[in-house]
Amino acid sequence: MTEHRAPSPQSRVYDVCIVGSGAGGGMAAYALTRAGADVILLEAGAPWDNTKDSAMLTWPYESPRRGRSAKERPFGEFDGCIGGWEIEGEPYTRAPGTEFSWWRARMVGGRTNHWGRISLRFGPYDFKRKSRDGLGDDWPIAYEDVAPYYDKIDRLIGLFGSRENLPNEPDGVFLPPPRPRCYELLVKQAADKLRVTCIPARLSILTRPLNGRAPCHYCGQCNRGCRVNANFSSTNVLIAPALATGKLTLLTNAMAREVTLDKAGRAAGVAYVDKTTDTDRHVRAKVVVLAASALESARLLLNSRSPLFPNGLANGSGTVGKYITDTTGTDVGGFIPKMTDHVPHNHDGVGGMHLYMPWWLEGQKLDFPRGYHIEVWGGAHVPEYGILGGIQRYPPGGSGGGGGGYGKQLKDDYRKYYGATIGFSGRGEMIPNDDTYCEVDPYTVDRWGIPVLRFHWKWSDHEYNQVKHMQETFRALIAEMGGEPFAPMPPRERGYGIAAGGVIIHELGGARMGDDPKTSVTNRWSQTHECKNLFLTDGAPFVSQADKNPTWTILALSLRTSEYIADQMKKGALG
Repeated sequence: MTEHRAPSPQSRVYDVCIVGSGAGGGMAAYALTRAGADVILLEAGAPWDNTKDSAMLTWPYESPRRGRSAKERPFGEFDGCIGGWEIEGEPYTRAPGTEFSWWRARMVGGRTNHWGRISLRFGPYDFKRKSRDGLGDDWPIAYEDVAPYYDKIDRLIGLFGSRENLPNEPDGVFLPPPRPRCYELLVKQAADKLRVTCIPARLSILTRPLNGRAPCHYCGQCNRGCRVNANFSSTNVLIAPALATGKLTLLTNAMAREVTLDKAGRAAGVAYVDKTTDTDRHVRAKVVVLAASALESARLLLNSRSPLFPNGLANGSGTVGKYITDTTGTDVGGFIPKMTDHVPHNHDGVGGMHLYMPWWLEGQKLDFPRGYHIEVWGGAHVPEYGILGGIQRYPPGGSGGGGGGYGKQLKDDYRKYYGATIGFSGRGEMIPNDDTYCEVDPYTVDRWGIPVLRFHWKWSDHEYNQVKHMQETFRALIAEMGGEPFAPMPPRERGYGIAAGGVIIHELGGARMGDDPKTSVTNRWSQTHECKNLFLTDGAPFVSQADKNPTWTILALSLRTSEYIADQMKKGALG
């Protein structure tokens, strides 16, 4: 995947330098090379090609670890990720009282190699929430500004779903959704009885051939990286075609240090560390695009200090690093007796849910202002390390006192209860607040001497009350199916089970867009107010979180910004 188009990348001036190869960086590379730009892309991680490097179809018994998580693969040793919340030599710090964990991917394609492929559009309400409830800020753009780009990525990348005509859950250009599996039919029945909207999921996994890519064959291992490219990852759906144009130079193991400037205060390139030799390098470009992930891009801006920008590049507003958010989340799983001793049946499907529940209480009077969606999990997947851990929580299978035991009884109980767990995960909207932000730690640097981020994090009653509602809803669904939750309702003292900041890995903000340079970092095109040839195409410009997974909107906004860059370059407006 790595290709150097010149004997030395330092020997030329590129049209565009992109930092980061995930959703935002991959889309920028794809769009800008197709527009004819000469592009160099810096990726801090290692080369990765899911068509060759994936562990898809590897049986757990082929490894002595049986799929157990490893340090650089927290979601399991076969997972398609290299990175984690803790990376050796790349620390971050937390202010006193802060619970926050920062996920970094270190590989070509970034987080798109192991995400859940939940591909939801932000809705019309999501761009204008302040106008509806008075909290946070409205985006300077509306759904109508982004809708054409959602349509384009739907057709380019592909996703399945169903047309539902829900007011704040916009329909897309969908491929046919897969049919619900047995346990999902139980969930659908319970949701209908409780009047919780339950519809086919919307995942960027092909159910029909598209643009030369094969459809999913239902091995259910999407998280490992798909060898046939049936699901979306930036690596082969965006970056590989960009390389094929002959217009892209991809540098791996290139850790960006700062954006450099010319005498006029315009971005001149990016200083980076070649991690293979620990040497400092620099690439020059007429335009710089930061897509290193929301918080890493904020870190780059804060560390790009100069006499013109003493508080960090493009930080005249003082809002770089401010108003960061993560999705709220909590989970409840339960034992469903109807799924025990079941007749063997086909559990095949994609590596994710076939059904989900979008927010169904818009406009209702609740004790929190914004909503959440519900993700569904369960079924009989390929057994790996930890399968049915905690079997003693199940009813006695004959051994007395609980499930499990020894010998034949243990084996019988595993067969009896395998596939009898159904669970729900809530994913909701956090409202930005003044107490949640990141800044440069004045005392701590990483292994290359680059100052690290220090995080401040605080949930408000909005988020705690929302998560309480999640817990109550999930437990009602499990009860409706005739089941029992595995654990009691977490109390208020434990935040009702709210996941710590960063755990859901949906961080956004830190360089929010707006029309006023005094209160925002970028304009409506994700172009920094103070440096006209510097753009951000990751989650940093987001003004609000929404209750949707952000990747589809990152892709759409990146495409929109990239087309704007190409147009402005043709007009000679970017220098």
